[in-house]
Amino acid sequence: MKKRWKKVLVWAAVLLILILAVISFGAWRMFGTFIVAARSIQKLQDGLYVMEYRGDYGFDDFLARGGADSDSALAHYLMGYLSGGYYTQEDIEIKPGDYGCTTVCVKDKSGAVYFGRNFDWKKDRAIIVHTVPENGYESLSTCDLDFLGFGDDYEPDGSMQERIQTLAAIYVPVDGMNEQGLVVADLMAGDDEETHQKTGKVALTTTTAIRVLLDRAANVDEAIELLKQYDMNSSIGAAHHFSIADKSGKSVVVEYVNGEMLVTETNIVTNHYLADCPKKGVGDEDSHLRFDLMNKLIGPDFVLADRFGLAFQEARALLGPLMQSQIKMWYPQVGGDGNAVTLWSIVYAPGKQWADFFFRENFQKGRRLFLHPEINNKNQFISDAPVVFID
Repeated sequence: MKKRWKKVLVWAAVLLILILAVISFGAWRMFGTFIVAARSIQKLQDGLYVMEYRGDYGFDDFLARGGADSDSALAHYLMGYLSGGYYTQEDIEIKPGDYGCTTVCVKDKSGAVYFGRNFDWKKDRAIIVHTVPENGYESLSTCDLDFLGFGDDYEPDGSMQERIQTLAAIYVPVDGMNEQGLVVADLMAGDDEETHQKTGKVALTTTTAIRVLLDRAANVDEAIELLKQYDMNSSIGAAHHFSIADKSGKSVVVEYVNGEMLVTETNIVTNHYLADCPKKGVGDEDSHLRFDLMNKLIGPDFVLADRFGLAFQEARALLGPLMQSQIKMWYPQVGGDGNAVTLWSIVYAPGKQWADFFFRENFQKGRRLFLHPEINNKNQFISDAPVVFID
């Protein structure tokens, strides 16, 4: 009898192990990619994080389901997807402030393109995201973590649940560059007109439109054609326009006026409308000031001098005078929202497959981001070394 019970217990133990293995295997198949990406999240310094995601992040499924026509609809999809359908996010609301941004696209003597961008906002937290999707182009992007709407107590690198929540940043980029050399940035436009196209096409929010372009567009022309295939809907209840460039140097702004998409060639974008339409020039004095300052800095035939092979430093230097601290110092009457800071500045080099990132106006030490980590001697997509010593 003892031998019989011993065999029963052994088989029960074996069966339990097998059941647990099957459950674990199933859970890993469902959440394994999420867990690996979540574990990659690191805090680089106070307020700044980094993350890498390799594999499927559900974007094809998101589009197949019709996309999202609001931030709340996007949050509902994301929390359902990231939790395997067990949890959905409540409605979120992020209110825009009186903030501004600047982009500029320039070339050096060799024809190499540099795209500079100041992201002016509140003193929020930010994350740099490297994505290698199964069905799309590899890309680098940046996200304001407070746009995710998880509250002040949320820690991006905290519990596993919080880390999984942080994966939502993939769907909320505000600028980025892909391996084909396409660069795109979101900027506030000149008024409070929200865009909500309703033509029956798949719906995108402002940030998911950037994800579409980074994943699927190789150049400016492809980006424009892609945007025409979707219904655009404003994120955070505000007016937006897209600054888009590619490694050839073609640079445009895409704007939405009365539901119509308008495209204008320009190598400078701030926060007023540039399209040839009744709204041309609509925007505050601060936006026009920054645009005019950049225009004076580069002139009509500007070429980076590329002294000592450091054209990227010259491109970075163009952004300095337009940082919020500088604008407020020299032009206090138009210094934008009193809470505004230049949260980050970034110089993308689309032909060279890297970018230089500077956080909270600290141009003394930046980080070089590599689209293909193997070209970095540490085999990582981000370097902590000061960019001045890396070329």
